[in-house]
Amino acid sequence: MSATEMTLMDEPDRLRVALTPIRRRLLDRLREPASAVQLAAEFDLPRQRVGYHIKVLEEAGLVELVEERPRRGFVERVMRVTANAFLVDPGVLAPATEVAETAEFDEGFRRVADRYAAEHLVEAAAGTVREVTRMAAAADRQGVRLLTFTVEARVRFAEPGDVHDFTDMLAEAVSQVAARFDAPGGRPYRLVVGGHPAPGTSGTGG
Repeated sequence: MSATEMTLMDEPDRLRVALTPIRRRLLDRLREPASAVQLAAEFDLPRQRVGYHIKVLEEAGLVELVEERPRRGFVERVMRVTANAFLVDPGVLAPATEVAETAEFDEGFRRVADRYAAEHLVEAAAGTVREVTRMAAAADRQGVRLLTFTVEARVRFAEPGDVHDFTDMLAEAVSQVAARFDAPGGRPYRLVVGGHPAPGTSGTGG
């Protein structure tokens, strides 16, 4: 069985395990199976030291055993990562009082009433990362594909006020399209639409 595509790092202790430089290198390298003996030779480090870090990663569920190879005097354990990508839950880095107890983040939306606040966009993006990563991992374990969609566009506004007019028009258009396709008893989807200045541009006006 191959590694899952993504897993969400939503436990502070588990995240701390993965953050040391040597363990980050090991996680990156172990996208392809390898043993402590192989890794020690590649990294020019003592085998015992590499073995210790692999054990810590294994106990945290970040790497797993692929096979065992009998060697003279010991058994060589071949390991690999449990996921091809580890995504950090933004809530792990926020104060505990700001972290939602579940993946539902509607309460956060009600706390941030201003649709133009950067905090609102960040919270929406964080919730999307959290929910989609968990569902994608569950779908991967079941051998099915999680059906998602992404729409991206680039627009250049002549005046700061145009951002507000554009947002109002877009909100109305999204509302109409959502109403057109909304079916009682159908599978619910969450649609998040956000915009921010492109990197390297000034976005403080408004």
